[in-house]
Amino acid sequence: MAGGQAPISNVSDTARWVAAYRARETARPDSLFQDPLADRLAGEHGHAIVDQAPRIMRNGWSVVTRTKLIDDLIAKSIAEGCDRVLNLAAGLDTRPYRLALPAGFVWIEADLPELLAEKERALAGETPRGVLIRRAVDLADPSARDTFLDEALGPLGPAGAPATKALVLTEGLLFYLDEATVADLARALTRPEIAWWMADLTFRMDRMRTSAMFENAPMKFDPADGLAFFGALGWQPVDSENLLVQARKLGRAPWYLRPFSYLPQPDPRKPLRNPWSAVVRFRPE
Repeated sequence: MAGGQAPISNVSDTARWVAAYRARETARPDSLFQDPLADRLAGEHGHAIVDQAPRIMRNGWSVVTRTKLIDDLIAKSIAEGCDRVLNLAAGLDTRPYRLALPAGFVWIEADLPELLAEKERALAGETPRGVLIRRAVDLADPSARDTFLDEALGPLGPAGAPATKALVLTEGLLFYLDEATVADLARALTRPEIAWWMADLTFRMDRMRTSAMFENAPMKFDPADGLAFFGALGWQPVDSENLLVQARKLGRAPWYLRPFSYLPQPDPRKPLRNPWSAVVRFRPE
């Protein structure tokens, strides 16, 4: 890359960056998950972004931890009766290829057409473990989003049945939206077919937000009232996994951050002053 050029040129580049972290975790002898397709999807650019990341991000501890936590919460949701996953802004995620899904399980990915086309080319010939459906949609367009949700929650799959307990996943998405857009999405997802909504959230992470690394993909969502923002919109957390605490338990927290994982963590339901990051699974009230 040219000197001085930001390693992330747009939000889609973050998908390649995250795939590179998954590839590097897969190569570890003590890996927390196996994603053999990640290296192909990351490409040279994804690995270059990792190599240029600030030190606190370079080993990918937060991405690796959130990947593991989301994997586990998806399995928990399926055990609790989840019959469909809607992955919004799916990026270069490969969970339909690597997770143990029930026979005929419907998994739907939505993202911008250019990124989905790139993914289709890269994964041509690979077989997902469930029924994988991809839809190109601009989730910032309320009309297109609502039309997508009508279809994605309707009769699909081998049985042609509609969803009754769907899980919506927005991994690596909400950071880049403003509060009004997140609120609009929260209201749009309040449907009887949707039982859970899962997201990774960061509050008061000012060093990340002001990093030159994100100048072309600015991180916007940081509500002053933390999780109370979602509560006011009718979504209550049923699982909240603190990333730093879980990273330490999983052996992925950098040594210089481990002491902080033993301190009392901020209450994300109240106005926050200190940094907080987590994977949260919500349910509608």
